[in-house]
Amino acid sequence: MREPKPNYTLPPVESQKKIPAGSLFRYIGKAFLLVWETNRKLTIAIAVLTLIGGILPAGIAYVGKLIVDSVVIASRSGSESLSYFTLSLPSLTYVSIEAAAIILLAASQKGLNVCQSLLKVLLGQKVNELILEKALTLELTHFEDPEFYDKMTQARTGASSRPLALINRSFGLCQSAIILFTFTGLILQLSGWAVLLLLVAGIPSFIAETKFSEHAFRLFRWRSPETREQNYLETLIAREDHAKEVQLFQLGPMLLDRYRFIFERLYKEDRDLTIKKGIWGYLLGLLSTIAFYSAYAWIVIKAISGNISLGEMTMYLVLFRQGQSTFSSILTSIGGMYEDNLYLANLYEFLEQPVPIPQGKIKEGSNREGIRFENVSFTYPGNTEPVLKDISIHLKPSEKLAIVGENGSGKTTLIKLLTRLYTPTSGRILLDGVDLQDWDLNVLRKRIGVIFQNFVQYQFTVGENIGVGDVDHLTDKEEWVSASEKGMSQTFIKNLPADYGTQLGKWFKGGQELSGGQWQKLALSRAFMRKNADILVLDEPTSAMDAEAEMNIFNHFRSLTGDKMVVLISHRFSTVRMADQIIVMSDGKIMEHGSHEELLKINGRYAHLFSLQAAGYK
Repeated sequence: MREPKPNYTLPPVESQKKIPAGSLFRYIGKAFLLVWETNRKLTIAIAVLTLIGGILPAGIAYVGKLIVDSVVIASRSGSESLSYFTLSLPSLTYVSIEAAAIILLAASQKGLNVCQSLLKVLLGQKVNELILEKALTLELTHFEDPEFYDKMTQARTGASSRPLALINRSFGLCQSAIILFTFTGLILQLSGWAVLLLLVAGIPSFIAETKFSEHAFRLFRWRSPETREQNYLETLIAREDHAKEVQLFQLGPMLLDRYRFIFERLYKEDRDLTIKKGIWGYLLGLLSTIAFYSAYAWIVIKAISGNISLGEMTMYLVLFRQGQSTFSSILTSIGGMYEDNLYLANLYEFLEQPVPIPQGKIKEGSNREGIRFENVSFTYPGNTEPVLKDISIHLKPSEKLAIVGENGSGKTTLIKLLTRLYTPTSGRILLDGVDLQDWDLNVLRKRIGVIFQNFVQYQFTVGENIGVGDVDHLTDKEEWVSASEKGMSQTFIKNLPADYGTQLGKWFKGGQELSGGQWQKLALSRAFMRKNADILVLDEPTSAMDAEAEMNIFNHFRSLTGDKMVVLISHRFSTVRMADQIIVMSDGKIMEHGSHEELLKINGRYAHLFSLQAAGYK
């Protein structure tokens, strides 16, 4: 039985906020600067070749007129004293000149295509780097905000091609303007009305192009959530880390149905827009056709009446056809530039996203009193209910703190505050007497070794998976070995095909997969890469290991961390009881606080949970 189709209730495209055109064209300057910084030589080459391509067409048309007139004159001369070669010499000279101009024009167009192709690749890399560099400056809260993800998706969509497209259109606009200027000078010799007709005929198409460009852009902005959902469904169906559940739970047809439904919804909108654009483009294009053939008939009549020569008639017809096409190209370029600016507005809206700049400069504490939470509360952005409420803890140097509590009690959030991934909504956290916000962030992060419950399983080599714990020693094999000994991962690493050089994961050729427990040992080893860190934070670091392996690791771990402060989150009380302090959390509050023995004497929540777990091992 197929799952019912999702009931999306989305606002009509027309309700989306329009963006003033005047405010968008300001991105042309930024686009030029971006292209210039990407590669100056290619930018100059494109400008020069564009100029050449703008000057030559009028010259070619004029030479064409000279060829026709010279042929007419030669055919009427009828002089028997002159050879055919002599009569043909002027015409052949003009043909040679036109051929040379055509060759030069073709070379400039081919060179322009080559330069644009090369610059497109370089610019795509440049823009993607800007987006990724921006992402590195953002706080964790940005990545947990769906609206922010929409902005990032919109920024990345077409961002690598739009700046160059804008510059190409700008250069093309200049080229078309040069062509049109030179054409106009020649057409004015025929009539000023012809010039006016040429200009007016292209305006309807321009209006339609601009209208549909804006409509398409607002459609693009509006449906970013659906596009992201479609991408997510692709990931669920096609990624190896999701494949086992998708197959075992028989989720494939349901996920594919959802994927199809979103596509059908998006396709319907695209189809309607494409059909409307095609119909209006055809109808408005008829005006241009009627204008051209009206001018055609007028020029023919003037040639028949003897007001212009046959060569002039040929030239004017070429000029009018190409001029009309060039003017339409100018208007289309302007419409395209408007559309490119709409997308660039998204890019720069993302790049200019305000980010709090870490102000802390302190690199050393004023005393050695460890970590202190003072009445700390925290509420996630956009929420009203705090997840942490009035938390006060003091962890002295070399002490070990264990945190227990049901899922959702705020344990991991507390860790994220300690590592300054979040900033407390109220209260403060002190390290060695200094507020965390006043510490130099790089110095602070180097003092902390962290393993989160959902640690990253990098599709790197074994050594690199350990080395990421200290990027300054990412490729230091001696440090890998030392850290793996402390993390108790060396035993199974030696049995891998290329020990520390073994590729992990299944994304790349020759990759090896590890068990959950082995991955956790690698993650523990990663935490030990930071030799100088005096704070270790472990969030469920052994959840995938059996009880015996966990006990061995923690006995080993305690002997290695005698001089370090340790914060441990665990559901297994056999390891928690080793801590100097234990706090029991519930609903964002500290319900109980003390040593293992003290909490058992209280006979409260901790004692109840401990007895339940102990009974399970009997």
